[in-house]
Amino acid sequence: MMLLPVHILAGLLALAAGTVTMLATKGSQLHRKGGMIFVVAMLTMTSSAVVMAEFFKPNRVNVMAGVLTFYLVGTGLLTVRRPVEQARGWLTGFMLVALAMSTYAFALAVEALSSAGGTIDGIPPQPLIMFATVGLLGGLLDARMLWTRGIHGAHRLARHLWRMEFAMFIATTSLFLGQARHFPEPLRKSGLLAVPVLLVVLHLLYWLIRVLVKRSKAAGAPLNPTPPSLS
Repeated sequence: MMLLPVHILAGLLALAAGTVTMLATKGSQLHRKGGMIFVVAMLTMTSSAVVMAEFFKPNRVNVMAGVLTFYLVGTGLLTVRRPVEQARGWLTGFMLVALAMSTYAFALAVEALSSAGGTIDGIPPQPLIMFATVGLLGGLLDARMLWTRGIHGAHRLARHLWRMEFAMFIATTSLFLGQARHFPEPLRKSGLLAVPVLLVVLHLLYWLIRVLVKRSKAAGAPLNPTPPSLS
């Protein structure tokens, strides 16, 4: 399958670019370029995953997860590239996609709970509920932003940040935990494969707190016109 090498290479590139961007000085040229490479790689990875899961190796969970991750990266990019009014059409479409995938994920979770093995496509209900919650939260926040016709300051940066970093979390989890069987057995048994996933979560929490708490105290502090592509 020609798409599989593309999917794998894009995933590895996304992880590498995402790591560089997270470690680079915020707002620097390296940070911005690394962020754009991350975006392109993630959009390629998720698109290829959805096509494979839909047409070549049917897997409903992978279709849902791929579409939702694409949504997170797409809306994360639009947040810092286009004002709400200029991107209203795209944002409305993305919002509907998020709400649809949230509903689908909840339905899959219910199906997994009612199945004999307690899974669907090999996935237990807990990750499905997580995806459903993220899709619902993202869609509702999109609706609020479209209703108020804008988002500014710390909330704009936080919106960009959590969407990009959650996409990084999904990619990291997919490799180190979802594909754990491809790593040496001693490494699997050591528990070290969970470390990269935990580091992404901690990085996300740190920057969300820093942005929402510290920046909200700086009254009238303007947002960097070229904010980081991945914080």
